Amino acid sequence: MGGINAALVVMLGAFGAHGLKTRMTAEMLAVYQTGVHYHLFHALGLLVIGIVATQIVDSAYLKWAGWLMLVGIILFSGSLYLLSVGCMRWLGMVTPFGGLSFIAAWILFVLAIFKAP
Repeated sequence: MGGINAALVVMLGAFGAHGLKTRMTAEMLAVYQTGVHYHLFHALGLLVIGIVATQIVDSAYLKWAGWLMLVGIILFSGSLYLLSVGCMRWLGMVTPFGGLSFIAAWILFVLAIFKAP
């Protein structure tokens, strides 16, 4: 999932930089770029979780951290992508839940490290 999201964020970042730059306001482009930045950081986070999971096998904390990070990407970055291109303005209400998913994922990641045998 980390690799897939890393590839996806490169494509979405390039699309924003080249395809959307002249089609949206600077403010909405900044919203889009915020989605790209958080998507990138958390795609890398998914890769780190996957690598750590090879050393800490069967950790429920790591599994939940991975799922919550993926949910965070969908809710946070996904809502910002759609919001910035003018789709479904109500999605702005979803964004904070993505942020909470990111926070919970990182906390669970830290717990997995500290609770490792």
